[in-house]
Amino acid sequence: MIFIAIIIGCVAGVILGINAPTISYTYSSFLAIGILAALDSVFGGISSILNKNFDLKIFISGFFCNAILSMLLTYLGQKLNVDIYLAAIFVFVSRMFLNLTIIRKYYIEKWSENIKKRKENKQQNTQTN
Repeated sequence: MIFIAIIIGCVAGVILGINAPTISYTYSSFLAIGILAALDSVFGGISSILNKNFDLKIFISGFFCNAILSMLLTYLGQKLNVDIYLAAIFVFVSRMFLNLTIIRKYYIEKWSENIKKRKENKQQNTQTN
């Protein structure tokens, strides 16, 4: 079921991307930092689902608050002629890697447990026969 949603999302993204207007250079840094904030929230949500402590209110508030704060930092940095948004990029990317590490470890442990169970079942089946 989730694969169907992913495929539909990818197809919709391609169709919308082809027909979407091009973002001007002036706003490209805002879009980039907004996308990083969104990805950080998504990876954090996946990580909290795997740790069984997901809260939709926290996810949605974090999603929008992170995006708005990072865009405000970008705007302030442009007005001051200082690249303040680089701090937000550093934080978001480091948190994304941390959450990706948690996700990776979860699936590696799950995969290892499945292999171990298969070996145990195989040994039990050969001992009973």
